[in-house]
Amino acid sequence: MTSTAFTLLVSVVFTFGWLYFFVRRDRHPEPLALIARTFAWGMFSWLVAATLGAALHPSFASALTMVLLTAVLEESSKLLAASTALTSPSFDEPMDGLVYAVTAALGFALMENLTYALGFGSGAATWHALLTTLAHAMFSAPQGYALGGLHWQRGRRWVAQGLALSVLLHFAFNGILSGEATPVTLAALALTVLLMILLTSRYYLQFEAEARRLAAERGWLPGRRPPGT
Repeated sequence: MTSTAFTLLVSVVFTFGWLYFFVRRDRHPEPLALIARTFAWGMFSWLVAATLGAALHPSFASALTMVLLTAVLEESSKLLAASTALTSPSFDEPMDGLVYAVTAALGFALMENLTYALGFGSGAATWHALLTTLAHAMFSAPQGYALGGLHWQRGRRWVAQGLALSVLLHFAFNGILSGEATPVTLAALALTVLLMILLTSRYYLQFEAEARRLAAERGWLPGRRPPGT
C-alpha cells in the first residue's frame, strides 16, 4: 500500500468512525438513506466552499481576512447541506439537528481530507485528517443545536446565532493554527478545543434528555424509529 493510499484509508476510517460515534448517540436512529444523502450533500458543500474561496481569494490581501472568509464559507455551506434534511418526516426531534449537522460536516471533512492528501502528500495529509475530521464535526455542533431548536419554535435568528458561533469557533481554531507555535498559542488552541468539546457535550446531553422526555410522552422505544418515519 502506498503512503497516499494509506492516508486516504486513514481519512475514510476516521470519518466513518466519528460518524458512527455521533449517529449512535441518537436514541431513535435516523434512516440510513437520509444519513447517506446528507453526508453526500456535505461532500458537495466542500466543492461549493472551495470554489467560492478560490474565486474570492485574489480580492483579499490579509491572511487573517482569508481565515475568516474560509470559516464563513465553510460553515455556511455545511449548514445548507444539513438543512436539506429539515423537510424529511424523520426530522422529528431536536437531536436530529445535531445528527444531520455533524453528518454534513463529516462529509465535508472527508472531501477536504481526500483533496488535501492528493494535493499535499501523505505526511501532511495524515496529520490534517487526524486534526480536522473531529474539528469539523465540533465546529458544526452550534448550528446543529440551532437546527434542533426549530422543534421548540425557534426562528431564523436562532439559526443565525448558531451559525455565527460555528464560524467563530472555526475562525479561532484556524487562526491559532496559522500562527507561530508558542506556549501562548498552544494554550489558546487547547482552550478552544476544550470549549468545542464542552459545547458539543452540552448540546448532546440536553437533546438526549429531551429525547427521553419525548419518548416517554409519545411511547417511542429506544433504538427504533417512531411509527410513520
